[in-house]
Amino acid sequence: MSAARTLRQLSSVSGRLSTRTLSTLALRRIPLAAARVSTSARAFSASARAFKAGSSDIALVQKLSEELSYEHEEMEKADKPDFLAAFESRGIWKIQDTPGSNEVVLTRQFGNENIRLVFSIADLNNQEEMYEEDPENPEEEAPEEGTSIRVVVSISKSTGPGGIDVEMLCQNGQFLVETVSHYPDAVLGQLTVEADWKRRELYVGPDFSTLDIQVQEALEKFLEERDINPDTALFIPEYATHKEQREYVSWLENVKKFVEA
Repeated sequence: MSAARTLRQLSSVSGRLSTRTLSTLALRRIPLAAARVSTSARAFSASARAFKAGSSDIALVQKLSEELSYEHEEMEKADKPDFLAAFESRGIWKIQDTPGSNEVVLTRQFGNENIRLVFSIADLNNQEEMYEEDPENPEEEAPEEGTSIRVVVSISKSTGPGGIDVEMLCQNGQFLVETVSHYPDAVLGQLTVEADWKRRELYVGPDFSTLDIQVQEALEKFLEERDINPDTALFIPEYATHKEQREYVSWLENVKKFVEA
């Protein structure tokens, strides 16, 4: 979630705490006789709750509506972000973005090669979990590190069998290669449960950092020529944040509709 959303949550929490305290003190001053309800009234209330929405539903819908109103205002400021328009204008990659899915897929053709780049917006939430506040020094700020998103690039050829998978980290505008795996069947390089099970029996290649420096440099140039370069590395975290925002708004809308139904 965005930094603005986090700040609004902190202010609302402090407001709820003070309100809850005042409400508790007020309830203690209510005479016992005034709090009594007749048996028939209690029975009617229980019957109503059995057939109608809970008493907290209206408050929840109101809060969801307020959050939606704020998020819609933010989204309307830029129908299509400049970074996305610039990326699409290059005409190199096609974006496959399924609403409701964590994954984003970029595809392109390079000669006789089919290239597929996959990343997940779930890595954005993982960044927040990686930093835990020190209880002895709660004012210490989180270290300023670029967002790290795991990326898998699959390359296959229409002129022959097999394929390679390149596992990387996208961070600070660059790709950090971890492993380069070769598969005799390109299907084994696909991100499916069945393919993952079969890959466990195969030798997937050495750790990239253990390769000869000249081999590392040659592989990096191989990837750069296929537009797996700083331009794409800068685009990925921006698009991940953009998609996470849209998915959050969709989540708010779906929960609100469910509670109202």
